[in-house]
Parts: sequence; C-alpha cells; structure tokens
Amino acid sequence: MAKKVIAAKTAGFCFGVARAVDIAYGCDAKENTFHTLGPIIHNHHVVEELSEKGVTVINSISEAKENSTVIIRTHGVPKAIYDEMEEKNIKYIEATCPYVKKIHSIVKKHYDEGAQIVIIGDGSHPEVIGINGWCENSAIVLKDEDAAKSVNLPEKQVCIVAQTTFNKKKYEKMIFFLKKTCQNVLIFDTICRATEERQAEAEKLASKVDAMIVLGGADSSNTKKLYDISKSECKKAYLLQSIKDLPENANLNNKVVGITAGASTPAVIIKEAIYTMENQELSFEALFNESEAEKTTLNTGDVVTGTVSKVGPTEVIVNLGVKQDGFIPASEISDDPNLTPDQVVKVGDEIEVFVVRVNDVEGNIMLSKRKLDSIKSWNDLLKFYEEGKILEGKVASVVNGGMIVMYKDIRVFVPASQANDRYLSDLSGLVGNVVPFKIIDVVEKRRRVVGSVKVVLDAQKAELEAKFWADAEVGKKYTGVVKSLTNFGAFVDIGGVDGLVHISELSWKRIKHPSEVVNVGDAIEVYIKDINDETKKISLGYKKAEDNPWEIAKSKINVDDVITVKIVRMLPFGAFAEIIPSVDGLIHISQIANKRIARPEDELTIGQEVEVKVVEADWENKKIGLSIRALLPVEEVAAPVVEEAPAEEAPAEEAEPTEYKEEVSNTIADAIEE
Repeated sequence: MAKKVIAAKTAGFCFGVARAVDIAYGCDAKENTFHTLGPIIHNHHVVEELSEKGVTVINSISEAKENSTVIIRTHGVPKAIYDEMEEKNIKYIEATCPYVKKIHSIVKKHYDEGAQIVIIGDGSHPEVIGINGWCENSAIVLKDEDAAKSVNLPEKQVCIVAQTTFNKKKYEKMIFFLKKTCQNVLIFDTICRATEERQAEAEKLASKVDAMIVLGGADSSNTKKLYDISKSECKKAYLLQSIKDLPENANLNNKVVGITAGASTPAVIIKEAIYTMENQELSFEALFNESEAEKTTLNTGDVVTGTVSKVGPTEVIVNLGVKQDGFIPASEISDDPNLTPDQVVKVGDEIEVFVVRVNDVEGNIMLSKRKLDSIKSWNDLLKFYEEGKILEGKVASVVNGGMIVMYKDIRVFVPASQANDRYLSDLSGLVGNVVPFKIIDVVEKRRRVVGSVKVVLDAQKAELEAKFWADAEVGKKYTGVVKSLTNFGAFVDIGGVDGLVHISELSWKRIKHPSEVVNVGDAIEVYIKDINDETKKISLGYKKAEDNPWEIAKSKINVDDVITVKIVRMLPFGAFAEIIPSVDGLIHISQIANKRIARPEDELTIGQEVEVKVVEADWENKKIGLSIRALLPVEEVAAPVVEEAPAEEAPAEEAEPTEYKEEVSNTIADAIEE
C-alpha cells in the first residue's frame, strides 16, 4: 500500500475525446448500423463495449455496410475521406475534435492561398495524417528539433501548425529554429490547451513524488508524451494500460505515488489505480460494480427531474437525488445552437431531463434536455394534427418543391402549392418569416411532417370576408393595404376583401400611373364609393374633399381680387394661368392688353408671372375669368374709334363702359365653354 496517492486533476478524458465517446454511446444501433472509422479512442475497454452495443470499428470507407453511418473519430480525417463518403452517398457523424477541425480550416485556407504547410508532429499519427490531407498531402512534417534545424523551407510564405498533443517545450524550441530559417512565416500554436495543462501538471507532480504512474493506451501519442515528461522528472515512472500491469517488483509500499492519465483513459481505470494503491483488496470488478451501483437507480430512457447545481460553458451539472450527478452537454441543452447554457438554465432551476446513458465511461450520467423537448414537441405535434390546431414556425429554408418550416426542433415540409394563399414563383422571400400553418399529413415511422400555410390563410380570409360583407356600406371608412397596382388603379385589401381605387380617385390632379401616389404595401385611408352586390366588386375612394383644389381656391379667391398668377398654356382665344396647383383661370385675348393683339404669345410667355384681376368666378362649373387689362391705368386705355353721334344722344364715351363690360363677360364665358 502506498504511503500517499496523488491523482492529477487533469487526468483522463479531454473535451474532444469525451464529446466523441458521448456521440458514439448515444447512437442507437438497434435501428441503424454504425461504424467508427478507426478506434474511437485508444482504449480497448471502450472500443469493446461500443462493439457490444453494435458500434463497430472499420479501417476504411470500403468496409462500411450499406445504409450504415460512419462516425469520424476525434483525430479527424483527410478531405479525401469526406469526398469518398459523399461520392458513395455514405452518411456520417462528425466527431472530430473542434480544435483539430480548426487546424483543418487553417491548413486549407493558407494552402489554397499558395503557402507551404509545415506540421510539427508525428507523421504516422492519425491526427497528422488527417491534417496533411487538407493540403493534398504536401505538408512538411517535422517530428523533433533535429528536423527543425535541418529543414530547407521554400522562400514563399510558410504556414506552421502543430499536432494538438505535441510536447509544448519541444514545440517552442522547434519554432525558435524555424523562425531563423524562414522570414515569411505564419505560426499557429494549435497545441490543445488541455494537453498543455495535462503535461504541465504531470511535470510538476512527477517532481514531487517517489513514483509516477501514467495510465493509457500504449499506442496513444498524448499518453506517451506524458510518460516521457514524467520519466524526465521521476526515475520510477511506469506506462500502464491499467494498474494490473504494474510490475511485481515495483515495490511502491510506503511511497508517495503520483497518477496521471492520457486523454483516452476512462475514469474507471484511473479510479481502479487509486483504489489499488490505497487498498489492495479492491479489484477492478468490484470497483466497476461499485461505480455502476451508484447509477443503477436510473435507466437509459428514463425521464427524471433534477436541480441545476452548476452551469459551465460546455455542460450543465444536475443533481438527480442519487449518489452520482448527471451532466448535460452544451449541445443537448437546446435545439438552438446560438444559445449558451447560461442563457437556458440557471443554478437552482428545477429541470426535467431525458437519461441518455447511465453506463458512462467517465462515471457520469449523461442527460439531455433537447431530446426530451424533442419528444414532447413530437407528441404535441401529433395531438395538434388530430385537433387541427393552427401552429406557428419560422421558415428555415427553401428546398426542392417547397420550404422547411421549423416547429421548435421539428422540420415541417410545406409544399410550394401550400406556402401561400396566392401563387408564389419564388419562395426565398419567405425565409426568416414566422408563418401560421396546419399539419395536413404525418408519417410517424419516418417522422415526416407536411404542413400548409394556405389552408390557414384561406380560412382567415373566408372569416374576414364574412365579417366584412356583414358590415359593409357605402361611405364606410377603412384603413387598407395596397396589394397591387395596375394602369387603371390600385387594389386595396380592406380586411380580407380587395377593392379598387380608380386612378381618377387617387389624386385631384392628373396622374399617369398609380405609383405616383401610392406603392404596394402602403397603408392608406379609403372609403366605399360603390358596392356591386352581384359581382361583389367594390369601388373605393381615396381623394379627400378638403383636398379639392377648387374648394381651396373658393375659400381664398373672390371676384375683383387682384392676384399673381403664372401663365401655363396658350390658345388662340387667350392664355390659361395657374392660380393654385390644379386650378387655372382664363385671360381672354381681349383682356391681355390695352390694344388689339393677334395672338396671346405677342404679349405673354409660358412660365411668366403676371398680376390679374378676378372678373368672374363660376365655382359650380369650375370656371374663373381673369383680366390684365382691368388693372391698366385708365389714361393708358385708348377709347375705341366710333361714329359721331347726334347732339341729342348721350356721348359715346358714356355708353362705352356698359357695352364693353357685357362684351367682355360674354366673350370670357364663350371662351371658357370652348
């Protein structure tokens, strides 16, 4: 028995490995066939257990069974593997470590831009092979300081990345030499932070103990590096698959023993080593059974309620009322990938969850809120289908023959013919919109759901129409929405029914097209001018009486007023002048000057502003007579030439004004009539 056992806090599964193992254990091999491309991790216990569940190992895509699904392991694979799967129409699940996936993106980007890729790592390691596959296997792979010193790098730009599990100190020394031999270099420190922390802790722990035990697979790169680091600090260092492999002559009694483990080592292996060092009587079976006993009160598939005890960036810890806490990975919190765990739950929240797995290799109980929400959503949807309930969902995408509407986390297919109450040649404008729909078909076996927006809109429209016709009457005002424009007017929706505002009703002035006044989508105030009960056609008015320019002019202008006007057009018998917009008056040719003129153009020009006197205003017939001559000084007005009258008759100049006034009045009236 050891004097003291110190276990490294960072020992065991890293984030990427835990994620991959969770994915593999979460696959339901009863309904589908699953393969991992290579062992999911370097641990035969996990690989064997997965094989028993039906998740088997293959070493190439050609070994994949028909209609099977391939799990891409943590190490990642070359781009060619994805291309092969796509070509053979093989489904796959992406379990590549996110940190490794990031390296793939860096390599591809800079390789495509013409850079020489350099990978610091073991060229035979699956992770490095995968990275190299994203630059068409053209990378220069450097495994140690000697290689970094002797390499001849090209003069073009060089992009350097590292295997995520590479030794941090060796990496820094190699970068030192590479910087000396290449000026145009981009360096990406892609060593996983968890690896750095694990290696740093192993080094520190090994320097303090009498013996160091490193647990992990003999073919695990990160485990070997931990062993090398430990051995450099502690003479008694052992690399073991499990504590059973400890040599009999190790003699660790009364020694201070440090224990660490590689990223692929399950928690139960670490726990067994600790118990063995502290108490020789506990076997692996006993330890495993003890671990299982902590969890057997729950079963996979159970729905349980617990209390949130911790919320982290990658997982939520839930107290389930049993000896072992459960955890919800961030990916299982919500079906919205944009939400972080702390946006969904808080410490102290009571939460209902689905038990994904109780046989977790790390000794935890894996839970899912998202899966339970999905189950509930599906059951609700079946109920709503039977009830014919109207639902709402966001249009996620346009697909062949229709569009996909998301109801919570369920994809609902809406055929193009059911996407609107009117034919739409292009559905892309609906993407992102929240639409009402009804379920019109469900295929439960395939979890296929078909919905219709059209049936909802048609029903709403019928209801609005019935309500409209019950209340409609001439003169009633509505706030409507312009639905479409034609050369002859605008169609306006006034509550489920469309009415026409004729072009002549849109403005008091002449317009060539309705778009000069309104646009599609505008909300406008209208009133019913006429209803045809037989054809159900409605004529709408839009012009307001108070905006009638003739009414405005009537309120401002009186006969004998002197006003300033603008000449707008000429005719043989006179000139028309704008008094206010849309209201013109006539200056008869006889009222333009104090002499006879042949044409109005002889005295006036278009656009000229002149002062006139209002000599006549017929508001009913919209006629206004104007005179320039009436404002000229009397002395400037030449008396017309007349025959000499007998002495007893009244002088000609006394008779002239009356005759002249009648002549002018009649002439203006005739001209306006024309």
